[in-house]
Amino acid sequence: MTTHSILRASAVLLALAALSACSATNRSKVVSVPPMSAEVAAAYTAPTSMPVSGSVNAVTNPDYAAMVDDGYALPAVPAQKIDPQYLRQRVSFPEGAQHEPGTVIIDTPNRFLYLVEGDGMAMRYGIGVGRAGFSWAGDAYVNSKQHWPKWHPPAEMIDRKPELEEYRNGGMEPGLTNPLGARALYLFQNGRDTLFRIHGTPEWWTIGTAASSGCIRMINQDVIDLYERVPLKAKVIVKQGNERLAQR
Repeated sequence: MTTHSILRASAVLLALAALSACSATNRSKVVSVPPMSAEVAAAYTAPTSMPVSGSVNAVTNPDYAAMVDDGYALPAVPAQKIDPQYLRQRVSFPEGAQHEPGTVIIDTPNRFLYLVEGDGMAMRYGIGVGRAGFSWAGDAYVNSKQHWPKWHPPAEMIDRKPELEEYRNGGMEPGLTNPLGARALYLFQNGRDTLFRIHGTPEWWTIGTAASSGCIRMINQDVIDLYERVPLKAKVIVKQGNERLAQR
C-alpha cells in the first residue's frame, strides 16, 4: 500500500467513523493474530486529542484480548484506557426483576446496556451513543441479528460525503474497518424497522461518550458476547434522559 493509499484510507475511515449512523461462542477464540495493516491500525487508534481513562500500567482485561472471529483477526482493545465502569461485567440489577430474562435495557444517559438475567442480576456493557441514540426511545424487539454485516450508507449521506460513493450500490463489505463492526442487532417496532441498531465499532475510545453520530455502539468484543446471549425477538427497552446534544 502506498503512502497516498494509506492517507486516503485513513481519511475514508475517519469519515465512516463520524458517519456510522444506522441506516461466548465456538466461532471466537483468543489467539495470536498477525500485525494490523495500516488501514486497520488507523481504525483502532484513538485520536491524540481524545482523552482516555485509566492507568497505562494496568493489566489488560482478557475479555478484550485479540481474537479471531469468523476468520477476522480482531485487535486487542486497551481496556486499561477505558473507564472501568464501561467494561463488561455482571452487576446487581433489581429493576430487571420486572422483565423476562433476555430483555435488553438501554440506559442512554448513563451509557449502559443491560442484559437482564435471573435473580436480580444483569450483564452490563458500556456503550457509545449518538444523534440517533438521542432521538428515539421506547420498546422494540430484535428482528434480526447479523454476523459481520455490510454497511449501506444512506444516499443523502453519500451526497454529503463523495468519498463514500463507492458504497452507493453494493454497500461496504464486512471487515475490521466497517462502521457496523463484528455484529449488528436490528430493532423493529410494530413490525417496522426503527432504523435503530446495536452494533460493534473499532472506535473503543467512544464508549461512554456521545459520539457525533450512530446508534448504540459497543466494543466489538462486547457486541460479540451480547450477540450470543440475546435471542431473536428479545424485547429491547430504550430509555432517554433530559440531556442535550453537545455542540458539533
